[in-house]
Amino acid sequence: MHASASPDALVAGPDPETALFLAARAGDRAAFGRLVRLIARPGLALATRVLGCPVAAEDCVQDALTRLWQTRDRFDAQRGPLGAWWRRTLLHVALDGRRRLRQVEPLETAAAVPDPAPGPAIAAEAADLDRRLAAAIATLPPRQRAALALFHGEGATMAEIADLLGTSPKAVEGLLDRGRQALRARLAGAA
Repeated sequence: MHASASPDALVAGPDPETALFLAARAGDRAAFGRLVRLIARPGLALATRVLGCPVAAEDCVQDALTRLWQTRDRFDAQRGPLGAWWRRTLLHVALDGRRRLRQVEPLETAAAVPDPAPGPAIAAEAADLDRRLAAAIATLPPRQRAALALFHGEGATMAEIADLLGTSPKAVEGLLDRGRQALRARLAGAA
């Protein structure tokens, strides 16, 4: 037969959540079920507010309850009630879940996404410019073509180009300047 607890002992004792958790930790399986029914709904509301997604919040509560049980031996009722420990555990799980969540656009917005490829008019203009530029480059003297190709196409420095062409960096500057001016004039005249 069980001794009945005095009203003072109930007031001075742990809160209902802590009492159920301690009983569950001591082996009372039904106590953990009652505890889950007591803390899961407020936990779900909190996780939903943090995550903004009820489905993710349900997973979060489940993960937090699992973590609560797995770390049950770390709980010390002398340091505070179970409710605070539970909320802290839940928030850690929710914040970890929030980091894993990716923002997803509604499926309806997929139809409104513009094609990143250039349209036919832009592609035709680019092809025309490429053709005119190639034709203009073909009319340049070979050393100017080489200097432009090495500088703009290969990313070579003035010193590297000078070494390859057997000239000075100052002469390479002149080749590049004359080549650019000739290209501008030919492209402006062809337009």
